Amino acid sequence: MLPEPSRRTGLFRLSRLSRLSRLRWQGLVLLALVAVLVALLPVLNARGGGSVAEAEAHGDHPSRPHHAAAPASAMEPAAPVLSRAGWTATASDEETARADNRAANVLDGKDETIWHSRWSGSAAALPHSLVIDMHRTEVVSALLYRPRADGPNGRIGEYAIHLSADGRNWGAAVASGTLADDATTKTLSFAARGTRYVRLTAISEAGKRGPWSSAAEIQLLGDPGLPASVVELPTTGWTASASDEETAQADNRAANVLDGDADTLWHSRWSGGATPLPHSVTIDMHRTQTVSALTYQPRRSGGGPNGRIGAYSVATSLDGVSFGAPVAGGVWKDDDTVKSTTFTRPTPARFVRLTATTEAGNRGPWSSAAEIRLSGPADPSVSGAWDRVTGFPLVPVATAVLPNNKLLAWSAYAIDRFGGSNGYTQTAIMDLGTGQVTQRRIDNTGHDMFCPGIAMLSDGRVLVTGGSNASRASIYDPRTDAWSATGDMNTPRGYQAMTLLSNGEAFVLGGSWSGARGDKDGEVWSPATGKWRKLPGVPAKDTLTADPAGPYRADNHQWLHATSRGRVLHLGPSKQLNWIDTTGNGTITPAGTRADSPDAMNGNAVSYDVGKLLTLGGATAYENANATRRAYTVDLGNGIGDGSLPVSKRTGDMGYARSFSNSVVLPDGKVAVFGGQSYPVPFSDATSVMTPEIWDPATGSFTKLAGMAVPRNYHSVANLLPDGRIFSGGGGLCGDCATNHSDGAVFTPPYLLNPDGTRKPRPAFTSTPPARIANGAALPVTTDKPVTAFSLVRAGAATHSVDNDQRRIPLTFRQTGDTSYELKVPDDPGVALPGTYMLFALDAAGVPSVAKMIAIG
Repeated sequence: MLPEPSRRTGLFRLSRLSRLSRLRWQGLVLLALVAVLVALLPVLNARGGGSVAEAEAHGDHPSRPHHAAAPASAMEPAAPVLSRAGWTATASDEETARADNRAANVLDGKDETIWHSRWSGSAAALPHSLVIDMHRTEVVSALLYRPRADGPNGRIGEYAIHLSADGRNWGAAVASGTLADDATTKTLSFAARGTRYVRLTAISEAGKRGPWSSAAEIQLLGDPGLPASVVELPTTGWTASASDEETAQADNRAANVLDGDADTLWHSRWSGGATPLPHSVTIDMHRTQTVSALTYQPRRSGGGPNGRIGAYSVATSLDGVSFGAPVAGGVWKDDDTVKSTTFTRPTPARFVRLTATTEAGNRGPWSSAAEIRLSGPADPSVSGAWDRVTGFPLVPVATAVLPNNKLLAWSAYAIDRFGGSNGYTQTAIMDLGTGQVTQRRIDNTGHDMFCPGIAMLSDGRVLVTGGSNASRASIYDPRTDAWSATGDMNTPRGYQAMTLLSNGEAFVLGGSWSGARGDKDGEVWSPATGKWRKLPGVPAKDTLTADPAGPYRADNHQWLHATSRGRVLHLGPSKQLNWIDTTGNGTITPAGTRADSPDAMNGNAVSYDVGKLLTLGGATAYENANATRRAYTVDLGNGIGDGSLPVSKRTGDMGYARSFSNSVVLPDGKVAVFGGQSYPVPFSDATSVMTPEIWDPATGSFTKLAGMAVPRNYHSVANLLPDGRIFSGGGGLCGDCATNHSDGAVFTPPYLLNPDGTRKPRPAFTSTPPARIANGAALPVTTDKPVTAFSLVRAGAATHSVDNDQRRIPLTFRQTGDTSYELKVPDDPGVALPGTYMLFALDAAGVPSVAKMIAIG
């Protein structure tokens, strides 16, 4: 059949959420949206596990949100919606014979008029494309796609986005992915870049209803205020000067913006007669470099708000005399968060001038800055590189790497929000070979798996527990692509911690977000019976942080490391460490403190070597407390968990304070950390850290990596992939808000790249290891060229900044031929836990092979 033309009457059949989305689209009533979100996420109902079951029995769905409402910052897009004045739109084809479905309709501000691919006569075959010509160069960071409101036909499924300066040369896609088959507005993000033309290509129809594509409205987002796909330039040898500075009554010289101390500042002259606006600071790098972005840190709130820059412009010069047209400009908010601006194009410069034309709060003729930094294109061999942003049909709040080269992801009962105990979950699977993403709703286990515990089982299955349905437990089997229920937990939980044990059982602890608060003592699941047994000797009270919210927050997201004989080291986020024995009724024994570390909620821990872990970031409270830059190593000694006190030491600090970040161990033992906030606030993208870092165990220091295109904060994930790259995605899940990130991107670490961005030659296995091998066995392998190291990295599962499954095991081996080797798998299942591993070979330059998937135990 032919798709029906738009019907004005269809607008009156829009759902309540669609109406709200349209109001937000038009930017009319932000406060009303906050009020509605409060209604959508009612007051927290987290008391008593029985209340959940009772509500389910009556068909009710009580909401269990983390907060009564998302913060106001979550309702505002991180980037401005660009003015469409003077824009034009064209399409590969459009329907004009039987309906006015021209491409121009996507720019007219009317939901009831649409662009539609040609459907009369012979329908034009997919793909179809829309091209927006802004008739000027703008920094663009996302495309907002609003589907038609009067029916589903033509909703875009698979898509790709290309940018062009001239409308002819498009280059590689900057974003691609799959959209959910619904009427909500979709935000399709990518690395911010200056461009004139933006092309949206529809590759499939979301519901496979026919060869059609349609759109009601297209908007573009501008500079997100966060540098993307760049790296911060070192300031060694730089100097700063200003149009004027205060030196008479305070040391407010321009040089202070480069000293690395946020408590010192440049301030325009204020003693005597204040110098009127505008004011400027000029950075002299004393060498010509390509610059792509500027970051401005206002003075700290404790020193008062005066001088925060409002309207600004940035210009560059090669000689310090002739400054060209501005390469960036805009208006910064009147707060103390770090601000950034992306240049319309990467620019060779020696001098970069920031000019303040207004004071953000109109408090007086003043300007100030605590720190100023510049960023430029990264050297891929040092900083790595990001692939295009891949859209998901849901917010990937939890992910697991599967043995079949796929990535499992899920959100909650809905693709973009949570609440209640609905008994089903939205899931997606990404094929890591093709990049294709498919979506499915899981109903048969009666389990809303939002805020879960996760454990990767010894046979490659994924055990998911608790969350919105607080007692439930479900298992995903990648061999059959099927979900099934297993026994309910004895204690309802949400935000609990889990790990597989050396005997193949699974241990769970904490989780007061769901069910009654407190007393979330340990219990163990048996793969033989599918049932749980209580561990009364492992009380959760001994593992709590000192969070002001009490057990509701204090037992969340714990860091667990399984060792020998069913033992577990609990190493955070509380500053107190504990040894846990899961045999019998269980026992818990204090294991000292994490050196001088305070509590570090929403930080994380990574096992980078046998018995050696790295902990990173976190804060003393779940939210609204400053995050830390600190990192610590925790050494178990022989690594078998014999109950001796671990040795904790502070290693080098990260370049940025982080909470809600994610960390991933690499085949060479280095650890990469992504995203997070310096001041954690769930659902907000304020104070986002956009620069990943990598820690080297040989030096104990961190190196900054290429910046991200999209903030990754609360509800984000990261996973090591079998090809040695890293998936980073998600964030949000707050319904009608601007901080939902239904996407992810793959990061290529420096060890795979040459300075020009081309791939380094990498070793490869020429033999196929057995699918499963026992602990203590010898494993013969051959490679295509000589290698110098082998390592196993356990397939991980991430959610809420924690991945207790991942661990790296360097292997001992002997060479049996020019390119043949015999590897020794550790005897102890407490070292090489049972389960799925990625086996990597590394050459003398540290370049890893693509992994072979192998099961141990």
